Amino acid sequence: MTISFRPSQQKILAYTHGTMGISAVPGSGKTFTLSALAAEIIGRGELDTEQEVLIVTLVNSAVDNFSSSINEFITARGLLPRVGYRVRTLHGLAHDIVREKPGVVGLDEQFNIIDEREANYIRKEAIAAWLAANPYALDEYLDPEMDESKADWVRRQQLPYMLESLANAFIRSAKDRRIMPEHLRAQLDPSTGSGHPAPLPLAEMGLAIYTDYQRALTYRGAVDFDDLIRLSLELLERDPDFRERLRYRFPYILEDEAQDSSQTQEKILRLLSGTSTGSAQGNWVRVGDPNQAIFETFTTADPQLLRDFIAHEADYSRELPNSGRSQPAVIDLANQLINWVMEGHPDLGSRNALGLPLIEPTAPNDPQPNPPLNWAGVHLINKGFSPEQEKQALVKSVKKWLPENQDKTCAILVPYNKDGAELADRLKKEDIEVVELLTSTQSTRQTAGALGNIIQYLSDPQSARKLASVYRVWRREWKEDEEYAELYKYVTALIRKTGKTEMLLAPSHADEWLASLDEVESEEVIQEILLFRETVTRWLDAVTLPIDQLILTLAQDLFAEAVDLALAHKLALVLKQAQNDHLDWRLPELTGELAVIAKNQRKFIGFSAEDAGFDPSNHKGKVVVATMHKAKGLEWDRVYLTSVNNYTFPAGQPNDSYISEKWFLRDNLNLEAEALAQLDIATQTGEYDWYSEGQATLAARTDYVRERLRLLYVGITRAKEELVLTWNTGRGMQTQALGFAALEGENEE
Repeated sequence: MTISFRPSQQKILAYTHGTMGISAVPGSGKTFTLSALAAEIIGRGELDTEQEVLIVTLVNSAVDNFSSSINEFITARGLLPRVGYRVRTLHGLAHDIVREKPGVVGLDEQFNIIDEREANYIRKEAIAAWLAANPYALDEYLDPEMDESKADWVRRQQLPYMLESLANAFIRSAKDRRIMPEHLRAQLDPSTGSGHPAPLPLAEMGLAIYTDYQRALTYRGAVDFDDLIRLSLELLERDPDFRERLRYRFPYILEDEAQDSSQTQEKILRLLSGTSTGSAQGNWVRVGDPNQAIFETFTTADPQLLRDFIAHEADYSRELPNSGRSQPAVIDLANQLINWVMEGHPDLGSRNALGLPLIEPTAPNDPQPNPPLNWAGVHLINKGFSPEQEKQALVKSVKKWLPENQDKTCAILVPYNKDGAELADRLKKEDIEVVELLTSTQSTRQTAGALGNIIQYLSDPQSARKLASVYRVWRREWKEDEEYAELYKYVTALIRKTGKTEMLLAPSHADEWLASLDEVESEEVIQEILLFRETVTRWLDAVTLPIDQLILTLAQDLFAEAVDLALAHKLALVLKQAQNDHLDWRLPELTGELAVIAKNQRKFIGFSAEDAGFDPSNHKGKVVVATMHKAKGLEWDRVYLTSVNNYTFPAGQPNDSYISEKWFLRDNLNLEAEALAQLDIATQTGEYDWYSEGQATLAARTDYVRERLRLLYVGITRAKEELVLTWNTGRGMQTQALGFAALEGENEE
């Protein structure tokens, strides 16, 4: 097998030892290059039998990609496949480390690891407990202009949801700094002599929730993913002999997606590589693209860590600037965005959001040549659509383009899951084949929603309104059926008007009620009600079954398609596990879990295409609807970027608004940012700083602006041949994103 490498790739493959930092532009082949480097190191024959090249990557799907790519390079050299290297996610590596010596960090030999779903449950319970004990504690942050009835609604409906995000960020940040609840408690308590002298109410709240959360983990004998990272670092620090053994086992470390590394993750790889800050003892290669760091805000990731490593620490700094993914007009647009951000962005604090290198096309003889130049392939639609008009325009454009491009790939990228779900439904109604790359697919939402409506009724069988909802679910196909639509509407209204469900379901009352209907209703209506009564009675009899069996019983009556039955089976297993984890849960709580899945608020593992690694080339002639975040790492021939307005992509201007600043809070405060700022102050060493409310909110705006600029860059660089940018006015308040306007000005004809 003859493989051709670009000059920039050849420089990287010449690496022999030391630290090297690599800036890679989108589509530059960093996986290919890093895999080739791993094979090159293995092929030199310098590794002992027990030694391996360690490749650390971000997501599980990349593990298989790296393994297969390295195997191709190795077998081409005549070497044994799957020998001489190990590919791990950072969490997988941490798990390997802690499993070897759990007792050193205080864990039982049989410790458990909870997944994100269970971690969410535990946090929600801790939040609910705190709110129950402190129902008015956050009133000082509420908008004083709200009347009491609205404030009460906010306390019940809005604060729990907002606190889920805040508590997650607070706990993750504390663990990344390796601050446990008992340490934080001492630093917040002035009576200890080392505690902060000023009250920090949000940090106190975060501590209370964090304490309950960690206590619940201890009770289960479990750790979460952030604990794995923290404890693996602690183990490496505590046990120098073990650390040296791992250093010998992994004499070379290659780190992918390093722009998403955190301080703790970086420390782990420093210790494993034997690389101290400012020195060059170990063999550590880090590759990433800070311009694609789109998971930074309120996470522990920090792209500046990679920038600093490349600029000030690495023995060798290299670039992968050539990309054969996009045609030159798309590349030019992406580079215009970089230049404008660096030189012309009005918010000076945001000018470092994007940086060099610019993207360079590949050479004419490159094995991955760029698509031909086509200036007309880049469409910046200046018209300010309403949200409805934007959807109509997108559907119209796709319907016109698809028939003549069945051999092409196409994606519509949206900012939020809700937008994608609505657009996918609209496309399907126009008989356009859609592939959803969202938190949950339309099938999942509909299946979970149908089952949730019925279980909600079974938990409250006295409600005629809920019984009417059950009928609508049961006969949902009739809603759009010309023959049955009127009967569907009529029977739904009739059931709702009974007032008491026993009029329909209790034998004596039902017979009396049906007898009265005989005089005024048609035989068709009577037979429909009798059939529905038989079905609902069977479901009520099944309520005593375990939740998984109840779900499967309902599914047999509700669904005929194999995919719906498979989804119902998966949901049954999820709810069975939820009930096992929460023995006090009954039908209302389980209904709530189905509602969360149906509303796209929780990823439903197992029926999401990206779980196994999504390949756009498998979906030619279809439309992929994806969020911009999920599109990272993917590419399509034609890409639509939607909602490019000043809400989705704010620029730090006076009329911009920010998603983390809730309407019901005073002074536009961002409580997540304020809570993390209080955590910073509480855990600082040396002389105390005083907390100044609002400063963290302003800083968070700049962080968000930077992240959204990178997200816009990621969206643009998904397109190979054609790119369409549109924007909408939202509820009439939004304007065109400043970055959109800047690009439009550069591309005026």
